[in-house]
Amino acid sequence: MDHPSTEPCTCSALRRATRAVTTAYDAALRPSGLRVTQFAILRLLDRLGPTPVTRLAAEAALERTTMARNLDPLERRGLVRIAAGEADARERVVVLTEPGRAAIAAAMPHWRAAQARIAARVEPGAVAALAEALIAAS
Repeated sequence: MDHPSTEPCTCSALRRATRAVTTAYDAALRPSGLRVTQFAILRLLDRLGPTPVTRLAAEAALERTTMARNLDPLERRGLVRIAAGEADARERVVVLTEPGRAAIAAAMPHWRAAQARIAARVEPGAVAALAEALIAAS
């Protein structure tokens, strides 16, 4: 009978680390009323401008349905507007609103504080190298 390996599972370790980082950012962003995923989507929209949901999902490395679920509370709060595409009315285009821009500005100091706390524990270059290596391997 084979015994389970005592070798640590890289996937499990990375999932635990990701959950810990997400928890840290969510806690830091709590005063802004945003979760880190919502903040990341708003910043992505700020950079890209009006963007179809499908492209936004791809840029954020999320499934389209997951992106739609993440956009719902942002739309309800008026931080984004979802409209029909100009060329194709079936296409849904996400637009960052002025309140959305204000939400980014209000959340930015909290995000920077979380960045600094994480950077004090884990060298940012190491995080970038790990992400690059794993993305290249996929």
